[in-house]
Amino acid sequence: MSFVLISTTLLVLLTIGTGAFMMYKNMEGNKKTLKKILRTNLFMFLPILIAAIIIMVPQAINAETESTGVLTSAQGLGFISAALATGIATLGAGYAVAVVGSAALGAVSEDSSLLGKTLIFVGLAEGIAIYGLIVSIMILGRL
Repeated sequence: MSFVLISTTLLVLLTIGTGAFMMYKNMEGNKKTLKKILRTNLFMFLPILIAAIIIMVPQAINAETESTGVLTSAQGLGFISAALATGIATLGAGYAVAVVGSAALGAVSEDSSLLGKTLIFVGLAEGIAIYGLIVSIMILGRL
């Protein structure tokens, strides 16, 4: 597990360092270099992610607590499903807000009277994350 943590920390630091180096060298227009760096980061990240899943999921399923004793595998899967419900809903909300927000900004720049209507759509997109949080709270309440 420490290997996974160390390697992901190194990957994050390398990504930040690469971004700082590219800002220092003013390389924003070189799309080939940016694509190569992104491809390298993805090819390094995916095996680390798979290793983390292989190492950490069995430990989460067979988690142990002092007060209630050993958790069952169903409870471990319940914790994983609660985390997935919140995480995936948050990712979906982020994507929805990005798409709706950019369209709303374009619409408001053309006609400023549309601001109220566009805020409603952005709020609806943000509601996706709240639904995921509510589902995860309901799952945790059943454990």
